[in-house]
Amino acid sequence: MTSGKDLTFKAVTRFHRALYDLSKGRIAGSGGGMPVVKLTTVGRKSGERRVTMLTTPLELGANVILVASYGGDDRHPAWYGNLVAHSDVDIQLRGQTRSMRARVADGEERDRLWTQLTAAHANYAGYQTKTTRVLPVVVLEPR
Repeated sequence: MTSGKDLTFKAVTRFHRALYDLSKGRIAGSGGGMPVVKLTTVGRKSGERRVTMLTTPLELGANVILVASYGGDDRHPAWYGNLVAHSDVDIQLRGQTRSMRARVADGEERDRLWTQLTAAHANYAGYQTKTTRVLPVVVLEPR
C-alpha cells in the first residue's frame, strides 16, 4: 500500500525533475545549501531505470556522498534498495552525467562521514532522531 508520504515524495520528485531538466539544472540545481543530484538506478524488482532527485551533503574528490534518510521515515527510500541490489548507477550533477558505483559506508568510515556531513547540514542529524534505523551513508565512486 502506498502512503500519502510516498505519493507526495513521488509528486515532488516529478516536479523537481521537470524543472531541473527543462532548465538544464539552472533551476532546482540546489536545495538546502547542497547541490542536487539526479540519481538513476535500476529497479530491484522491475529492472527498469528509476530516477530520483536528491541532495548531496558532501563531495570528496570525485566521490559523491548521499544519505538514505527519507526524511527520518522508519523505511529506507526506494532508491536505496535499488542501489543496494544494483550498485552501478548514473548521476547528473552540475550539468555533468557520470557513471558511478554505489556502496554503503560502514564502521569507522560511516562515523567519519556522518560527522562531516552533519557538521555542515544538521538536518540529517534531525532526521536521525525521528527513526530508530541507522540512516545509511552511501558513497558513489566513479567506475
